[in-house]
Amino acid sequence: MANVIDAIKGRKFVVFGRAGMDMYADPIGTKSEHAQVFKADLGGSSANICAGLVKLGCEAALVTSVSDDAVGRFATNRLEHYGVETTYVRPEGGEARTSLAIYESCIEDFQNVIYRNGAADFEVTEEDVDRVDYSRFTALITAGTVFAAEPSRGATFKAFENARAAGIPVLFDIDYRPYSWPSPQVAADVLTQAGKASDMIVGNDEEFGFMAGGIDKGLDMAKRLADDGRFVIYKMGHEGAVTFYEGEEIRTGIYPVDAVKPNGAGDSFMSGLLASIADGHDLKTAILRGSASASIVVSKPGCAPSMPTTDQLNDFLAAHAGPTAP
Repeated sequence: MANVIDAIKGRKFVVFGRAGMDMYADPIGTKSEHAQVFKADLGGSSANICAGLVKLGCEAALVTSVSDDAVGRFATNRLEHYGVETTYVRPEGGEARTSLAIYESCIEDFQNVIYRNGAADFEVTEEDVDRVDYSRFTALITAGTVFAAEPSRGATFKAFENARAAGIPVLFDIDYRPYSWPSPQVAADVLTQAGKASDMIVGNDEEFGFMAGGIDKGLDMAKRLADDGRFVIYKMGHEGAVTFYEGEEIRTGIYPVDAVKPNGAGDSFMSGLLASIADGHDLKTAILRGSASASIVVSKPGCAPSMPTTDQLNDFLAAHAGPTAP
């Protein structure tokens, strides 16, 4: 198994998963159905992770397909705006459509309406993943949504094989979205298969619980995956996280903030964690910096535009109390 920490320190990531358009009601507190103004920016979990990594000084290339239309070009242009490499972003013709999320900066009765009909990112093929020069990168990242449908499911498992052949580790964010899958059983089976094929797994208690067949079984599943030599992070929302790495168990808290929305936290945690490891922070500090990154994103409108820079992350940590006790 590849040395995950050393690979992350190489700070060159190839990322698989979706890019989309986010539209969020403006100003803060406006419900979508009453909004007269929406702001638009990059969305999609993998695209957000890419933007977060680049803002924190790493390199990231996204592998996906987008619709060959104005919305697909919008997503590609915003990726380039954030400095994400788009060499492996392919336009897909026909009826395929780039994902659209419409949400609000409002915690109470938060609404996030997702349009995923004929999602373009599910059209990634084995030919697409074979075009990637894996030798250019030090780690592969994927979000679980890519496994929800074919051909992207099989293509991403092929990308795992390509990464193994190139000697780079696979970092897996479970990112379970029920609306994308044909059935819960298919999702549990495929996500478990992906987890076992990965070197690092990040997920929350509900995601591990779902894969294990019950939320009360999730932590045990995380431990079993770690016992096989994987780097596993088990997130528990406001209760913090438990990290398993090389026989060590690390418990960490969070940085409380006045949140304006719940989405984007997991993407920012992932980018903040990885960039902080790359910057040479010890593992516990890196996890806490990932938690701080998540707190920053939920306290601001939008996802990609709210991902912090290194200076913004350091300023937040200097100005905020915490972390809470795990």
